[in-house]
Amino acid sequence: MQQFTVPQFIDVESKIIGPITTRQFLILLSAAIIIAISYKVFDFSLFLFVGVLVRGLAAVFAFVKVNARPFHLFVLNIVQTSRRPRLRVWNNKINFIDKAEIITPISVEASAPPRPVFKESRLAELSLIVDTKGRYRGE
Repeated sequence: MQQFTVPQFIDVESKIIGPITTRQFLILLSAAIIIAISYKVFDFSLFLFVGVLVRGLAAVFAFVKVNARPFHLFVLNIVQTSRRPRLRVWNNKINFIDKAEIITPISVEASAPPRPVFKESRLAELSLIVDTKGRYRGE
């Protein structure tokens, strides 16, 4: 029997530059590019504001973890929860009933044909038909 090694620590990201992972490096690199573009486009006071804001957001998204998960997954979960809340609240007090909403129930016994009751021997025959994929036709 062939032996396989089971990977350990699969949730640990690989480090590329010291303690910085690939994801963190890409976030910081994109923030540096945005800051460089804002230096060329904006005047100095607006550049300082945008630079501080982008650097802060990049640091939060790169290094902050919430419940041992990266911050961008936390933000993604917040957005998904706010768009589609999963909490359903049942209100058992009926405030208003419209007469059009009241539907008379249809008798189930009258509309459905009676179901046949199978004996044990018939069940064995049916299971044989199913097991043989219909090749055995039965009696």
